[in-house]
Amino acid sequence: MLVAPQDIQAPKGRLILPQVQTTRDLLDNGCVVVSVTADKLAEGLTALAAPPDLIITDSQVFKQVYEKKPSQSKLTSFSVLMAAHKGDIEALVQGAQAVDTLTGNCRVLIAEACTHAPLEEDIGREKIPRMLRARFGQGLAIDFVSGRDFPPDLSGYDLIVHCGGCMFNRKYLLSRIEAAAADGVPMTNYGVLLAKLTGILDKVVY
Repeated sequence: MLVAPQDIQAPKGRLILPQVQTTRDLLDNGCVVVSVTADKLAEGLTALAAPPDLIITDSQVFKQVYEKKPSQSKLTSFSVLMAAHKGDIEALVQGAQAVDTLTGNCRVLIAEACTHAPLEEDIGREKIPRMLRARFGQGLAIDFVSGRDFPPDLSGYDLIVHCGGCMFNRKYLLSRIEAAAADGVPMTNYGVLLAKLTGILDKVVY
């Protein structure tokens, strides 16, 4: 089952690329795919003869979906799958643990592959910064880069948070993970970080 919220960030008339890629891969592998919006999750589960083997959700509704999912259904997100498909999932999961050491005096870099103009409640520009500052204080410094922009020297950061990287190929995203590691800076991605902040990272499959 895919949980795909159609909010203000969703492009009108189409699904976002990770949802399209995930759906195609599941169909290619002979899976039965059912899609619902977050507000129709309970209704969708009730309509099934048996609980889904796997629920793939938008990371922004991780907590909501986790609380409603059947106990036997595994849970992951589109962004977490992108982390495994395009990057080094083990490194990104390990990088998320750096959240436990952040303070209000730390500096975080948020990197977005897309160059679109951010919309209201944008996950990278608004939601994640708000969650981090709610936990660590308004003094937490957060820088943003998009597209091919990426600082050559990352040593001034305490954590790098990258998007799923659906617009990048695996080699390019791995080069960013390697650059962060070379400078001794932990790196994670949106979905892995949101699972960590929600307290369910150990409940998510990848």
